[in-house]
Amino acid sequence: MNNETQIKELVKEKYAAIAEQSKDQNSSSCCGATSSCCGDEVYNIMADDYTKMEGYNPDADLGLGCGLPTEFAKMKAGDTVIDLGSGAGNDAFIARRVVGDQGKVLGIDFTEAMISRARANAEKLQYNNVEFRLGDIDSMPVTANYADVIVSNCVLNLVPNKHKVFSEIYRVLKPGAHFSISDIVLEGALPAKWRDVAEFYAGCVSGAVQKQVYLEMITDAGFKNISLQKEKEIIIPDDILGNYLSTEEIAEYKQGKTKITSITLYAEKPAKDERKCCEPGSGCC
Repeated sequence: MNNETQIKELVKEKYAAIAEQSKDQNSSSCCGATSSCCGDEVYNIMADDYTKMEGYNPDADLGLGCGLPTEFAKMKAGDTVIDLGSGAGNDAFIARRVVGDQGKVLGIDFTEAMISRARANAEKLQYNNVEFRLGDIDSMPVTANYADVIVSNCVLNLVPNKHKVFSEIYRVLKPGAHFSISDIVLEGALPAKWRDVAEFYAGCVSGAVQKQVYLEMITDAGFKNISLQKEKEIIIPDDILGNYLSTEEIAEYKQGKTKITSITLYAEKPAKDERKCCEPGSGCC
């Protein structure tokens, strides 16, 4: 599972299946899609409750997030917001409630079924300033210096080249603009088995990197004023662990120092980029 193309195809296949189901169906079926295995799935045990947030639309909530980035994103009326990995549109519609009629929200997702569902939801809500584009978030179909705010909810884990995503986020944000991203990070090493299990990659677990590495990627991309807005530990129930690990392996995992954590991070693109990236030998291009 180390080929970027294979990983992307795996994720696309899994999330295309999820797009065809309701939140309740995703919660009661393994891997978020039709399957014969039992227990709650990895996707859903990470999700936070959106139902009390203004702009919430149940048709757009598939229970796939691991935080509430829109709650912390410091959006304001008139802003242009991008939602990376927009799914059925949940975060995009909440963002639209904040930015209002004068703002604009753009959702980007590389799964055609998710884009179709999000567009249908937007049409039902009669939002003419919410757009959904098909595309990879590591190569966004967006011009540079476009957005005031970028949000994303438990998506970067699914992308093999996270460095490239942060570089793209930097490119499309306006100078002085910022992001608020919820994602899964690690402290300690995952069981080796999980790195080879498709469901755990598509469920954001085996695609996670060490917390410190994640923060270093953000710094390397040029962002400043990085702050941790929220953090919570993800506890995977035994009935899920039992699908992948033996009883002895489960005990070893629980006694170890591995910690799976949902974090929400804020960072700003400097108003002036002083890295001189275009100069020969700069090393930051």
